[in-house]
Amino acid sequence: MIDIDIDIENYCVCKQRYMNEDLTSLIEHHEKEIWDYQQKASQWVKDKNQLDGGKRIIEELSAKLVELGKINIAHQKINKKLQTRLTEVEEDNKRLSKQIQDLTKRTFGDGTY
Repeated sequence: MIDIDIDIENYCVCKQRYMNEDLTSLIEHHEKEIWDYQQKASQWVKDKNQLDGGKRIIEELSAKLVELGKINIAHQKINKKLQTRLTEVEEDNKRLSKQIQDLTKRTFGDGTY
C-alpha cells in the first residue's frame, strides 16, 4: 500500500506541476494577447484622431470654398457692371473727342490760312 500511495502522490505532484506549467503558459499567452489588443486599440485611437482632424480640416476648407465661391460671384457681377460702365465711358470719350474736333474746326477753321 505504501507503493500505491507514493505513486498516487507522485502522480498528484506531477499533475500539479503540469497544470501549473499549463496555467503559466496560458497566462503568458493571454498576457501577450492582451498587450497586442492594447497596442491595436491605441493605434485605432490614434487613427481615429487623425481621421477626425482630417474631417474637421475638410469641413473648414469646404466652408471656405463655399464662401469664396459667393465672393467670386459677387466680384463677377461687379466686374460686369464695371465693364459696362467702362464701355459707356469709352463711347462718351469718343463722342466728346469728336465734339472737340468739330468745335475746334468751327472756331479755328480747318487749319489752313
